[in-house]
Amino acid sequence: MHQMNRRRFLQSSLAGAGALAAASVWAGDAAVQSAASGAADRVALGKTGITVSRLAMGSGMHGSRRESDHTRLGQKKFTELFRHGFDNGLNFFDMADLYGSHPFMKNALEGIPRDQYALLSKIWFRGGDWIQPSGGAKEEVERYCKELGTDMIDVVLIHCVTNPAWPDELERVRDELSELKQKGVVRAVGCSCHGHEALKAAANHPWTDVIFARINNAGQKMGGSPEEISKTIAQARQNGKAVVGMKIFGEGTLTEPDQKDASLQYVLKNNIVDAMTIGMLSTQQVDDSMTRIEKVLKS
Repeated sequence: MHQMNRRRFLQSSLAGAGALAAASVWAGDAAVQSAASGAADRVALGKTGITVSRLAMGSGMHGSRRESDHTRLGQKKFTELFRHGFDNGLNFFDMADLYGSHPFMKNALEGIPRDQYALLSKIWFRGGDWIQPSGGAKEEVERYCKELGTDMIDVVLIHCVTNPAWPDELERVRDELSELKQKGVVRAVGCSCHGHEALKAAANHPWTDVIFARINNAGQKMGGSPEEISKTIAQARQNGKAVVGMKIFGEGTLTEPDQKDASLQYVLKNNIVDAMTIGMLSTQQVDDSMTRIEKVLKS
């Protein structure tokens, strides 16, 4: 579909569904679309009270040392990319300290009312020559808020947990995030899991509100088979956790159109996740992902 025609179609669809593109992310269940139709549908993140677009825009492709392919685009192209997504109904933005994307996102979203989008970021707790973690979360989240120009971040995750003992090992991070949640600085907490045993721990731990989990039909970059990971995700959701799928396209290994469609078909038709995040580096890739998601949901 031609880009402008697609944009008009999406805007028309959103208007007919109650102008979801302008619906507050704090509106609760009333803002959730009743019938699945596309990437811009508003979905509830578990029991957090946060509603977001089904598709989140990632900002950390090949991210490391506070850089990513997204930040390497430069501010102008970064802004064009994320504003294009927002203009087409996407309001869920996935960041991390590791990616260095906070100041870029602040500039990209300038002028948009804060309740019109959801911000998610992640705390890198490991040391390195580029970072000296505080050992907690207060110092990090305070800096993130300054970098983003906001006094509240919707979701903050502990980034890249691999050890099933992470809840005990990172108790101070968890405690400080819980305190920030009580103060309203953070609305929901959780972790991104890069190991199946760590995912199992997150699925069953009462502290966890939101989980990032690797999932695709091919088992690429997942640390387990699709069947095994899907079973654990189902347990997490049964326990009231929100699950956001990542590595939907296998961290760039599933590049062929039929591979992408098969993964989306597996994840969406089996209702495995609440939402998903995909790293897209051009407006064409945004349009392509949205078109594919819409095609699967309407098939």
